[in-house]
Amino acid sequence: MKKYQLKNIDCASCAAKIEDGLSKLPEVKFVTVNFANSTLQIDAPDIEKVKRKIKEIEPEVEVLEPNEEFRNSIKSSTVIDELFENKKDLIKIAVTFILLVIGLVFEEKLHNTPYHFAEYMVFIPAYLISGWVVLKGAARSIVRGKVFNEHFLMTIATAGAIAIDAMPEAVTVMLFYVVGELFQDIAVNRSRKSVKALLEIRPDYANLKINGEVNKVSPENVKVGDYIIVKAGEKIPLDGEITEGNSFVDTSALTGESVPRKVKEKGVVLAGMINQSGLLTIRVTKLFSESSISRILELVENATSKKAETEKFITTFARYYTPVVVFGALLLAVIPPLFFAGQTFNDWIYRALVVLVISCPCALVISIPLGYFGGIGGASRRGILVKGSNYLDALTKVKTVVFDKTGTLTKGEFKVAEIVTANGYSKEDVLKFAAYAESHSNHPIAKSIIEAYEKNIDQSGLSDVQEISGKGIKAKVNGKQIIVGNDKILHSENIQHNQCEVDGTVVHIAVDKVYAGYIIISDTLKDDSIETIENLKAKNIQTVMLTGDNKSSAEVFAKKLGINKYYYELLPENKVEQIEKLLSSDSKNKVAFVGDGINDAPVIARADVGIAMGALGSDAAIETADVVLMTDSPKQVVKAIEVAKRTRKIVWQNIGFAMGVKLFFILLGALGIATMWEAVFGDMGVAIIAILNAMKVMK
Repeated sequence: MKKYQLKNIDCASCAAKIEDGLSKLPEVKFVTVNFANSTLQIDAPDIEKVKRKIKEIEPEVEVLEPNEEFRNSIKSSTVIDELFENKKDLIKIAVTFILLVIGLVFEEKLHNTPYHFAEYMVFIPAYLISGWVVLKGAARSIVRGKVFNEHFLMTIATAGAIAIDAMPEAVTVMLFYVVGELFQDIAVNRSRKSVKALLEIRPDYANLKINGEVNKVSPENVKVGDYIIVKAGEKIPLDGEITEGNSFVDTSALTGESVPRKVKEKGVVLAGMINQSGLLTIRVTKLFSESSISRILELVENATSKKAETEKFITTFARYYTPVVVFGALLLAVIPPLFFAGQTFNDWIYRALVVLVISCPCALVISIPLGYFGGIGGASRRGILVKGSNYLDALTKVKTVVFDKTGTLTKGEFKVAEIVTANGYSKEDVLKFAAYAESHSNHPIAKSIIEAYEKNIDQSGLSDVQEISGKGIKAKVNGKQIIVGNDKILHSENIQHNQCEVDGTVVHIAVDKVYAGYIIISDTLKDDSIETIENLKAKNIQTVMLTGDNKSSAEVFAKKLGINKYYYELLPENKVEQIEKLLSSDSKNKVAFVGDGINDAPVIARADVGIAMGALGSDAAIETADVVLMTDSPKQVVKAIEVAKRTRKIVWQNIGFAMGVKLFFILLGALGIATMWEAVFGDMGVAIIAILNAMKVMK
């Protein structure tokens, strides 16, 4: 699978035609053309054959390798900049407008010259100046045998208008078409830039430290294990661990959160963060191509390859809609004069031409992909990465959100709250054996036990460490068989103990098959967990909690959160089973699962919408999840659903508005009430309004 830049692709229907044409090549396994992003993503063995096919479909479109010049050329700009970029179109519009005004003011005098010679001298140049691109596109399509497109519709309509001596209308149609195209270009470029603005967080250089000397190099040239220096105000160029210094870093470009985060020695920092104060020395832990920022940029750029059903439908609809309109207009021009007395061909041909202009499907073909692209871009600026517009649609249908408890609804910052001993063991012994057994584990509970022990762990006394999924750990500590884990491991090892149910998160310890006691670990809810559950309930979305904790601990947290349905003492495979049950109980509505993206990868993959939360820097999360939330805030789940619903609402507003207005004006045109002037609004006016409406979703 490779991605290419498409140069000179200037319309959404062109993108759809290229995608359709390439998909019919037998050797092409996958293809998607992203008009809003000017990119082609394709899985094909022979790219030269692909390029030839594109030249056949759209001769002016070039296929290029993505490069830094292309990335850097897309940056934020003002309306003045955008107009300046389109100065050729502005000159064309200005000249056409002047000629049109002259023609309209002196129309009667010009018309009275022999053979309308002076009239033609004014209107025909205006027509050709404004409509040359359209005429050339129509001719090229006819030569290739691909007749039915918007250029063909415009050419027939305006040429027919000239033939029936309605030249001002013909010029006006072309003029407003060019104006509409100008606004379309500006709107599409805004949409492109809103997502491509993420590229501004790409670091330009790294201060590489070698043998005490610091050299400015490209981030791509830095290797894992190298040391880099980041000064105050500079972007952190690569993922790494701080070896010297402390500072505050701005993570807003990655997470959407404006509050700076404090970092210190041994802390992890990621590419794209901005060092706000202090000098940091960082040991690089990932190559630039594997860094979080590279993965995020790739994810956002590829997001539109997974199209929503609405998007696919509109593309297919436009393909069949255009020929139907052409033949319908032909029948409208011919049948009434032939079969009804007193009807003239001149009148009905004019009506048919009006219908042709109104019927152009630009508003739908452009605004709907633009709406989804805007939704993905708007979400990404809030620290919500959606992998495709199909997942935006799926989020709107979510009626059940299932949360993993630890690290998702709770902070996952465990602390030893109490140590209870048995069979003559002291608290120091219980804590020591637990700390030794857990010393190789990265689980938050294990870390809390090791922190509480506060002594160095002699690894030479540790051997035969065996992790038992969903239960605990077995290890030998100084020759003694130590078992550390939940109640299940005690039963599976036939260890006698007096108490199975303990309130809170509990870790049991046994030494040489003799029960030594247990440690109670405390955790706390995240600040906005309760608010998140309340907001979801207000949207009539059911919430469910899954946890590996025991019943009493699950009950305590479920009660605090206001969650009525919860399941406890679950192994990873048990969580998948619970999701399966929820999916089978209601196939129409979607089930979302929210987890940390590492331990919960199987469940995230199985849910209708898998959401990885607080997963910045986690490769497993980015690979597995459909939606990646860059912060630890569960409130982002609510925001993701709101963005999805707003996007879908705007998309359907555009569909309803465009179809409604077009059908209304088609009816007026067929009845002879609407003229070419109304037709222009019915076409490009509707397109511009739909495009501007689609842009709203990005705010």
